[in-house]
Amino acid sequence: MLPGHVAYGLGAQYGLRVATDTVIAWERGTALPSEYELRALAGVLWCSPGELLTGARTLREHRMAKGLDPAEFARLLGLTGDAYRRMEESGRWRGNDRQSALLNKVLGLTAAGFVTVSGRDEELTGLLREAVTTRWQARVRPIAKLVPLEHGVVQDVLEQLHADYQALMVPTLSWSGTGAGRGTERAGTAGDAGRAFLAEVLERFWRTAGVRGPRV
Repeated sequence: MLPGHVAYGLGAQYGLRVATDTVIAWERGTALPSEYELRALAGVLWCSPGELLTGARTLREHRMAKGLDPAEFARLLGLTGDAYRRMEESGRWRGNDRQSALLNKVLGLTAAGFVTVSGRDEELTGLLREAVTTRWQARVRPIAKLVPLEHGVVQDVLEQLHADYQALMVPTLSWSGTGAGRGTERAGTAGDAGRAFLAEVLERFWRTAGVRGPRV
């Protein structure tokens, strides 16, 4: 169905005044409909809200994909409505172990999906970059507190990532004996590879840990 037809259907069936450009923005993921707009959009397209939010990342997006209001979702997770709303508004999950287990069960999350929904991807990425560029041993404990993986698994993954990154950077450290021109070229190549490694270090962490995708 073309965006213009979708916009017309939203108006004709649900009384919503939605511009065609807005529908296009929803399709591209540059804008998110309100909860009522999402339900209406699902009605026009004859699908469930969850089918429209397959790339859900935040608590709010996951809740909307389930078609639940905040109070219902809070009850499923063993939280008060106010406590849940504060988490949703802040984008940070702060539930205890039991509530976190319920969140994973209700949403069907992998370890990677849980960290994303918890709003901790950026924090984890920063710690991983420190681990591969400095002493990885010092980052095991803080990373283990963020991710739902066994301590030993985190330790093994960090050790491997550190070794992989340092192997890339060896040409940068030992170029001086190869001739200035060739050495500079090799150092530049290694530097590019190192930057690429750091840019995707979060994805590398999950792949090395054997975690695939956000959902089970």
